[in-house]
Amino acid sequence: MKKVLAVLLSLMMVVTFAACSNTQAKSSESATTTKVITDSLGRQVEVPTQIDSVGSLGVMRLLTYMDAESLVTGATDMDNVQELTRPYTLVNPNFAALKQIGQGGAGGIVPFDEEITKLAPDVIFVVSDYAQADELSAKTGIPVVAIANPGLFDGKMSASMDIIGEVLGKQDRAKEVNAFMDAAQKDLNDRTKDIAQASKPTVYNGALNFKGKHGFDGTSAKYGPFVAINANNVVDQTGQSGAFIIDLEQVLAWNPDIIFLNPENMDLVNEQNVQNPDYFTAFKAVNSGKVYSQLAYNNNYTNIEIALADAYYAGTIIYPEKFKDINIEKKTNEIFKFLLGEELYSKYVAVGQGFGPLTIGK
Repeated sequence: MKKVLAVLLSLMMVVTFAACSNTQAKSSESATTTKVITDSLGRQVEVPTQIDSVGSLGVMRLLTYMDAESLVTGATDMDNVQELTRPYTLVNPNFAALKQIGQGGAGGIVPFDEEITKLAPDVIFVVSDYAQADELSAKTGIPVVAIANPGLFDGKMSASMDIIGEVLGKQDRAKEVNAFMDAAQKDLNDRTKDIAQASKPTVYNGALNFKGKHGFDGTSAKYGPFVAINANNVVDQTGQSGAFIIDLEQVLAWNPDIIFLNPENMDLVNEQNVQNPDYFTAFKAVNSGKVYSQLAYNNNYTNIEIALADAYYAGTIIYPEKFKDINIEKKTNEIFKFLLGEELYSKYVAVGQGFGPLTIGK
């Protein structure tokens, strides 16, 4: 009898040990196949450790900066179309064949829930201004990570790169991108931080793109490229921040020393000139030939590479001695090459949207 009991006890111990081992194995497997990250909204999101496919809702530009575009299997309608003012689409013509899983643009992100569910990517990246990330994840059964889309040196880019890097296992690329941007910001600031405000020429930027195209009166206070080089932007006197329509007479009253315009919208400026030619001839900048280009960088959020090139070009015009070592074509191509993988400046020049002087009325 004792022998029978001993055998039974031994069998029970083996079964119990096997069950515990199986539970531990499953727990260990779960721990290694997923991880928890914190996104730009402070949400705790459990994502697969191995990411093989990605859905992008407004984050395609940042994924391109991160050399992660090959993982994307679905994106918004804005990403399917190649546009000069969205250069990340120029270097990725294959985006045209991606599944459309949402609508983007000025109206905000509109996900296509059924298409996302069918595509079933491992993770969805969505811009952080989309407010229903939790609901989208619940509807599709796919983890949704919110990412802040940065402006030029607005403090958001570093964290966004780090989050994408953590999710995709591309931490090294995130460090590279952040180091590149930090070095550029320091370079621009170091060149201009010690220039006395009284000795700086006054500048104005117009014909900007924001919620559509605008003429001479479409401007911006705290304009990123000007802030980066500590420029004396007359529009900052309004106390506003960001893009808006300004009263034309106020600009004339300021009569800035240098004017920058978006060459893409010179047709609108020239229409205004036809309607009121005396207005533009009253500007000293126009009469002295000090009207120059700034390339449009707001299209489906901020194209950081264009904004950074704009800052360097504006520096060469406003403070020529401080930027005399900068060849703007080489610098622009350097920026594009690092962030997007290709030198694209010639494409802008080919359609008359390169850096250089502009003539109102032509």
